[in-house]
Amino acid sequence: ALGKGSDLEKAFATMALVYNNSADSEGKLSKAEAKNLLQTQFGGFIRGQENKPKYQEIISALDEELENKIDFEDFMILLVSLTLMSDLLQEIKNVKTTK
Repeated sequence: ALGKGSDLEKAFATMALVYNNSADSEGKLSKAEAKNLLQTQFGGFIRGQENKPKYQEIISALDEELENKIDFEDFMILLVSLTLMSDLLQEIKNVKTTK
């Protein structure tokens, strides 16, 4: 859909597509599916975070059964939260590309 879009547009379109391919007919993911997506599709950002209290808090919330499903907005908040504390983000910040 965004073949000629900007890099940022393509990145967000990819996130939406990955989410939608895993979501149910109501557009939601079970917490277990969300955790699986993080582990299989977001490993570079979460690798090395396992001992951080905030990471443990986020993953514990996914393991709770209080509310079984999350929507796209909650999933995006989850991705942003994990990205902000990621060691990979610091590495990315140190790389500048020339255009």
